[in-house]
Amino acid sequence: MIIKKLIQIDNPLLKQKVQAVENFCTPEVTKVIKDLIDSMRFHDLVGIAAPQIGTPLKMFITEVRKTKFRNPQEVDKLRIFINPKITWESEEKNVVYEGCGSVKKSQIFGLVKRPKQVKIRAQDKNGIEFSLSASGLLARVIQHEIDHLNGMEFIDKVADKKDLISKKEYLKKIKVQVKK
Repeated sequence: MIIKKLIQIDNPLLKQKVQAVENFCTPEVTKVIKDLIDSMRFHDLVGIAAPQIGTPLKMFITEVRKTKFRNPQEVDKLRIFINPKITWESEEKNVVYEGCGSVKKSQIFGLVKRPKQVKIRAQDKNGIEFSLSASGLLARVIQHEIDHLNGMEFIDKVADKKDLISKKEYLKKIKVQVKK
């Protein structure tokens, strides 16, 4: 198991241009996928993009695991997205607190407005193209990770910096929401 240190905000590696993956069966691509999975799980994230581990490839993974704070209906399996592109997004949006592994040291969360639903087209680890419709947390994670591929951090999308909160305050809010 290789655990990669997460690149933190303001590091130029998060802003570098990513390259499309052309050869899927290379040891490099296989290693990046494994490193992403191991690092995401170790750092307890629901998604991670290749630039967050210093790799300028157009790929990310998601896995919305069960927790005591998460709605069980939002749990989703491990997914690998290579060369992803959002093909549609709903006009209806919502504003939800987000955090990020690349601001993990500061442990802040902020309100981000995003479309409630998206459709995405991508390739899997074998280069086979697929489409996916997503809503809820998975849609949000997909949009968040695609932002990483475009050199953008969630903090750039927080409309009012006064709405930033600590992890401790965020977890209190989540507990209240889960109890409702």
